[in-house]
Amino acid sequence: MGPLADAPHHLRPVDVEDLPEYPLGEHDRLDSHYFLVWHHRRWLNSDMRLKATEEARALFFDLICLSQDQTPIGTLPDDMELIAKLLHVDQARLERLSDMRFGPLHKWTRCRCDDEIRLWHPMVLEMVQEALSRRENNRASNEAANAKKRRQRLRSTIAGFHADLAKNDAAVLWIDDWLQQHCDGYRTAEWYQRAMAAWANQQFDPARARQVG
Repeated sequence: MGPLADAPHHLRPVDVEDLPEYPLGEHDRLDSHYFLVWHHRRWLNSDMRLKATEEARALFFDLICLSQDQTPIGTLPDDMELIAKLLHVDQARLERLSDMRFGPLHKWTRCRCDDEIRLWHPMVLEMVQEALSRRENNRASNEAANAKKRRQRLRSTIAGFHADLAKNDAAVLWIDDWLQQHCDGYRTAEWYQRAMAAWANQQFDPARARQVG
């Protein structure tokens, strides 16, 4: 069986133009994503947990986990045969379970992913977006921490050449930016001296004072 032509009502084909566009693409990855941001109280009180059978609940949770490694992340293929293979269950059994009101595909609906039709779930999308947001926040935090440490080391190095210059916060920031742009390897003493010379030169040129390098 191909696309979900004989699937539960909420998965039966509709006009492609009426399908929502999935907000994430193939480049939105969580390659080191080894855990779920799982709101357990929300799950414990959900209709799916309270009204579904044990088997349906187990398969439902498996699909959430499996969707984390799909492309785009958080989606499933629009193909009951493929979903059954992913779950390692008999396709006919999966279809019978999915005919239930609270089956394994509860609230999974079709969407457009560029030129492909796939399945998405609002709760899963929310989880993925939260994980992506956390990753970006962590990356920004790490970059800020790394920059702070780099500038502390730079200040100490500059102090070995010019103690007063090392006390100038604007100079340290400017020299760090200059080195970031011009030095793509190991920062030798020669590079530090060139950077400090560039800072001194631009101090006497108002036009260059507004630029880095």
